[in-house]
Amino acid sequence: MGSQVPVIGAWYQDATEDQIFEVVAVDEDAGSVEIQYLDGEVSELDFETWQQMLLLSAKPPEDWRASYELSHEDSLIMDDVFVPDNWSDPLSDVDSDTIYGLDDT
Repeated sequence: MGSQVPVIGAWYQDATEDQIFEVVAVDEDAGSVEIQYLDGEVSELDFETWQQMLLLSAKPPEDWRASYELSHEDSLIMDDVFVPDNWSDPLSDVDSDTIYGLDDT
């Protein structure tokens, strides 16, 4: 089972250490996998170490937000998309060079 390909966002259980973690990044150029444990600790493994680990697929724990210090209320707030009123005319916000009715040309 240690030959699983690391998938970002997937949860695994290290059967040897009996710890659950999430893969948060994979750097193929550097040959490394970045993982985050439930307590928030982040660790980096090389591909060789990853291949040697006895890993089981795991479901995300109910309190997975704890490592990111997110509360239940934080998960309910959607990211608001800001769309300016003058979306079609970006130059409408540019101030003119006219001061006190005199043109600065």
